[in-house]
Amino acid sequence: MIARGARWWLLWLMLGLAPAGLGAPGASVWLLSVDDAIGPASADYLLGGLEQAKAQGAQLVVIRLDTPGGLDSAMRQIVKAILASPVPVATYVAPGGARAASAGTYILYASHVAAMAPGTNLGAATPVQLGVPGMPGKEQKPMSGADDTLAHKQINDAAAYIRGLAQLRGRNADWAEQAVREAVSLSASEALRLKVIDQIAGDLPELLRQLDGRALVVAGQPLVLHTAGATVIEHLPDWRTRLLSVITNPSVALILIMIGVYGLLFEFINPGSGAGGVIGGISLLLALYGLQMLPVNHAGVALILLGLAFMVAEAFLPSFGVVGFGGIIAFIAGAVILMDTDAPGFGIPLALIVTLAVVSALLLGGLLGMALKARRRALVSGDAGLVGSLVTVTQVQADNPFCGSVQAQGEQWQVRCATPLLPGQPVRITARHGVILEVSAMPPTAQGE
Repeated sequence: MIARGARWWLLWLMLGLAPAGLGAPGASVWLLSVDDAIGPASADYLLGGLEQAKAQGAQLVVIRLDTPGGLDSAMRQIVKAILASPVPVATYVAPGGARAASAGTYILYASHVAAMAPGTNLGAATPVQLGVPGMPGKEQKPMSGADDTLAHKQINDAAAYIRGLAQLRGRNADWAEQAVREAVSLSASEALRLKVIDQIAGDLPELLRQLDGRALVVAGQPLVLHTAGATVIEHLPDWRTRLLSVITNPSVALILIMIGVYGLLFEFINPGSGAGGVIGGISLLLALYGLQMLPVNHAGVALILLGLAFMVAEAFLPSFGVVGFGGIIAFIAGAVILMDTDAPGFGIPLALIVTLAVVSALLLGGLLGMALKARRRALVSGDAGLVGSLVTVTQVQADNPFCGSVQAQGEQWQVRCATPLLPGQPVRITARHGVILEVSAMPPTAQGE
């Protein structure tokens, strides 16, 4: 009994000597909020927030979470940052109606404190299979052979990963593995009963009151939280994170590709305008930057670019729509398979794909219409533009009234006529011989016109 009491006194002494700033009374609590799919932007935001909280001496970081899941790579980045953080992290699934599904469950398990608001849920942590994005609810064909082996490897890896997190934090490891293998979910009250989470709190102030005086071991160092009445600092995403969130949206990336290609095409058709080249170049670079951070199917990117090239080529080739129609098909096929994941929030809606294809077809039709109109237009330059045009005699040679000068196509030409010419007389050009034009005098009725 004496030895056991001595151990408790030693533990509390160590907690009392914890480094200043970590759990010290009066230290602030940082609040980070994620209410979307877990992706590159979410990872960048949370990693940056943890670093700043550490630099500012915060005693606790609260991640208010509401997510349907997301990319495995981004989730693992966040989990690694939480495990390595010298500042304790409390993940709080809130407000009521929120969820921590799929990737959110892993983040919740990795946190030093796992909390939920009433009316929330977590679970369904099975890795999604590769398939056609943007089509939720579509049944997948049964897998066999190599595909089935790959799926089992992914599930086993995910199960071992979340079981390791559960054991590290002293939470229910059996249910964690079940969430991966059977995609089960839990409500907040059930999660607390099964020791999946640590707390249920109606709001953030209530959670901080519950955590006040809680002893934790963070990065091998013991500390005690003093969160009752602590100052809460909400860290919002900066401009870089917001921009990253936009351009890593697959739908936005696809639209940027369209703007980039057509902007450069406009610049090539109208060289020197500048606007098309600047907008197109920036859009295309932003799209490529966003796509390189996503699980992209490169065959999809190739089909999209090939489709756009075919649609542009249709305006310059006498293929009667065959090349253009093939380009539309290639574009739709490439957009459908562009994203190499079925993770929630990273599919491209089929309606957007069809809309962009229709817009491309309309642009193609407009280019064809302008080309046909230009083809039917009468030439106004060269011999074809000269012969048949009506001009006025500007000067007659004094020694030869059958020869003179006219102004045609912005130049001065020497002319000769079968009849005498008069200054100011309208004549029609009938032929060209080198630098000499043959003209014929207009009849009086034509001159009156």
